[in-house]
Amino acid sequence: MIEALGQSLKAEHGAGSYRPVRGAARRLTPAARATKFPLPRSGAVPSDPDLMELTAQDIWSRLLEAARPLLPEHTFRTWLAPTEAVAVTEDQLVVATPNAFAIEWIERHYAPLLIQLGERLFGRRFVLCLQHNGRGAPPPPPAAAVRLPIAAPLPPVAVTAGREAPESTPLNPRYTFDRFVIGSNNQLAAAAAHAVAEAPGRLYNPLFIYGGVGLGKTHLMQAIGHEVRRRDPRRRVVYVSCERFTNELIGAIQAGSMAEFRRRYRSVDVLLVDDIQFLEGKRQTQEEFFHTFNAIYDAQGQIVLTSDRPPKEIGVEDRLVSRFEWGLVADIQPPDYETRLAILRLKIEEIGLDVPPDSPVLDYIARYCTSSVRDLEGKVRKLQALSVLERREITLDLARLVLEPELRLRPPETRARVLTPEGIRRRVAQAWGVSEEALQSKRRTKDVTLPRQVAMYLIKELLGLPLVEIGRLFGGRDHSTVIHALGKVEEEIRLDPALRDRIEALRAELSGVNAEAAVA
Repeated sequence: MIEALGQSLKAEHGAGSYRPVRGAARRLTPAARATKFPLPRSGAVPSDPDLMELTAQDIWSRLLEAARPLLPEHTFRTWLAPTEAVAVTEDQLVVATPNAFAIEWIERHYAPLLIQLGERLFGRRFVLCLQHNGRGAPPPPPAAAVRLPIAAPLPPVAVTAGREAPESTPLNPRYTFDRFVIGSNNQLAAAAAHAVAEAPGRLYNPLFIYGGVGLGKTHLMQAIGHEVRRRDPRRRVVYVSCERFTNELIGAIQAGSMAEFRRRYRSVDVLLVDDIQFLEGKRQTQEEFFHTFNAIYDAQGQIVLTSDRPPKEIGVEDRLVSRFEWGLVADIQPPDYETRLAILRLKIEEIGLDVPPDSPVLDYIARYCTSSVRDLEGKVRKLQALSVLERREITLDLARLVLEPELRLRPPETRARVLTPEGIRRRVAQAWGVSEEALQSKRRTKDVTLPRQVAMYLIKELLGLPLVEIGRLFGGRDHSTVIHALGKVEEEIRLDPALRDRIEALRAELSGVNAEAAVA
């Protein structure tokens, strides 16, 4: 069905590639329709004056405006700014991208965020259809116009004075939104956290965030608490670990003060519970939390939970799993290279280290320290301590001194797979029989251009380096040249099976046990 939709879209809007990101398959017609769209459940149903006619580009511009603050500026300019909307119907938005590679990248990294923002802004979960109008393709038809509700401010949760909330674990003053680095690994969770902080109890309730240790779950949860209190100090915000909730419950049972315990916890406006997986195997705590959850939810209070695994894997009662999935379940993955570099730059700025943002020291740490945000912070602190104690300037040699003990502990086969961009460039040059200097030169002959583009493509695919960094590796080319190269290789792979097989063989070699030639 999805393939059928893609074919109909291609037939109507010209040659090129079309990708419906999600949603039911139905034919997209360019004719405008005057349709009343329902607001999200948090808003009132609009009368006719509350509706306004918006073109596809109007809708897309508002989505981009909402997404921009949630993404690194260079990321936004590279991937989203060059796009434009070409058509819209009741539930589908067609967006043209500058090249085929951008379709894959936007779908993989930004589509979930944009779809969620569309639902938030317009009360409509648009199917996002990504199109690349290839060279020679006919121009797209005029964008359709639809009638959408004007976004109304959400009513605040009523605050009743005089009700006592349980004592909250203090929020870490460093755990705020402006100190949380957003990347492709956490952007959905971050966007949802912002939405929850702006309108507690109205959207994504509960918000369930899960991921490994040290990836920023607690930071994001406490940032919600800080922002809610900043917007309205009267709101009763409680942050507590699940272990503390359990201990307080046990204490209340022993003291015969369950009525007081329930009154205090069930009267809060925002309940933030960290490490909810601690409920596993604790039947009485599960029973009490079930009723606490229901009381807060029914009173339109907001619940935010974190865990090291998704709801279905926690091992609690089915009725709790069901409630944990009522709102939005968002995961946080380990940060990619670009995000790790941004985190390091923020950390050195926070602690006042004399390290330039483009220092090879940060590049080295970001490339080899890949496990978690907490690990990155630890390496920066260790680097600072070593610099102070030994009165040494922070250099690449000092960074190697910090990381090498850990690298030596890795299994030999793992160390052999630590790739560098220079190693990938060198291996591609060998495969095509050209010199590395030629790949870095200004030469534009085909025997040099193709391997240069392939090397850029593999560096992006295997290491995830920023476009600017890739450009520097090839004679200081700008990011637009790299974007063109990535798109060109994608196109050649699609058209030339022999080249595709050659590149895939290189990718497998560089990713596998034969990568010794491409390591640091």
